[in-house]
Amino acid sequence: MKIEEILKSTVDYNPSTRINLNIMYTQIVISESFNEILKPHDISSEQYNVLRILRGQKGKPANMCVIQERMLAKTSNTTRLVDKLLLKDLVTRNVCPENRRKIEVLITAKGLALLEELEPQLKVHQETFANNLSLEELQQLNYLLEKYRTKSI
Repeated sequence: MKIEEILKSTVDYNPSTRINLNIMYTQIVISESFNEILKPHDISSEQYNVLRILRGQKGKPANMCVIQERMLAKTSNTTRLVDKLLLKDLVTRNVCPENRRKIEVLITAKGLALLEELEPQLKVHQETFANNLSLEELQQLNYLLEKYRTKSI
């Protein structure tokens, strides 16, 4: 369905406006579906992102700067996210012995188990959207999105 139909617009958008509206609307559709999967587990997409980052550390702790650098949403309040995950026993937080100003965060067994439990549902979620496109179209879309978000001066 065209974005104009979805938004019930009588205006015929120019191509640059259409692509921006399409990307924003698509992001909302994907996010809402993703959040429905996370909701029963009482975690947000940002908290999920932190857990995935920590799992990627393969048992090594990550400090707040490392987590912040790797977040999809760069404006996320990493300290607040880690605090919430701590309350749910999904991560641990310790002061670094070598540098007491540095906080180290590790994913717990409970956090790893949660990610493992979510994986099949999230795989279906991703495939639901991807099934509308061929492998070649998926590759082209990835290429175009990466190219599109690179600002030229």
